[in-house]
Amino acid sequence: MNPDFEPMVPEPRLPDAPAPEVPESLSYPFWNYEDLALFFGMGLPCLVLSVAVMEAVTWAAGVRPGKAVYFLIAQFVGYAFWFASLVLLLRVRYDAPFWPSLAWTMPKQGLWRWIVVGPLLAFLVGWLGFALRTPIVEMPFKELLSDRWSLILTGLFGVTIGPLCEELAFRGFLMPLLIRSWGVWAGVLITALPFALLHGPQYSWSWQHIVLLVLAGGAFGGVRHITGSTAAAVMTHATYNLTFFSAMVVQGNQ
Repeated sequence: MNPDFEPMVPEPRLPDAPAPEVPESLSYPFWNYEDLALFFGMGLPCLVLSVAVMEAVTWAAGVRPGKAVYFLIAQFVGYAFWFASLVLLLRVRYDAPFWPSLAWTMPKQGLWRWIVVGPLLAFLVGWLGFALRTPIVEMPFKELLSDRWSLILTGLFGVTIGPLCEELAFRGFLMPLLIRSWGVWAGVLITALPFALLHGPQYSWSWQHIVLLVLAGGAFGGVRHITGSTAAAVMTHATYNLTFFSAMVVQGNQ
């Protein structure tokens, strides 16, 4: 044997994700960076429009809800406008349906295992947070939890609408495009970065929190890629949020 011979060691890689069902004339992902810019560029206008709608409705009704109710309804309306723009974009430019395009499918292994992954991931992130000496910061949304109903509504939003919309946008729409351009590992991690930065203000831009959010976002991306299902990533994200929200409620003001 040649002593100078060095065996080739294959680089670790994630398995290819199952392709969603899209029109046969389109190769997945069929959208491009122009579509990506259009969609994410609509985020701020939709948010402003949602606030305008809320102000008009509360003025017409003569009743102004509490901070939590106002904020959650405004965010829900903003998400509705934002994803309506994506529905329109996919239909007009590609004649493609919304849910199948964003890989909203049932994973072959079922959803239960990915429901369980969420709490396990939360405990892992919590342990890493302790190891990194992550500072305890006063999160702005805690001001909304002034009463029981505000607490319930915020919790429901945080484990349903929040994970659903974030996963559809980041892992359903952004990540497949980045994976096509940069490969699986880079695509998953690059997608996790804006996801983490989106939540940065909630944690006073603590670098430890940003690192933990990147790791969590990477895990959600890994679930999405392995299963080929955005629904699986949503379930993992939802139970991850539920675990942390439950811990916050149990701890109270400590």
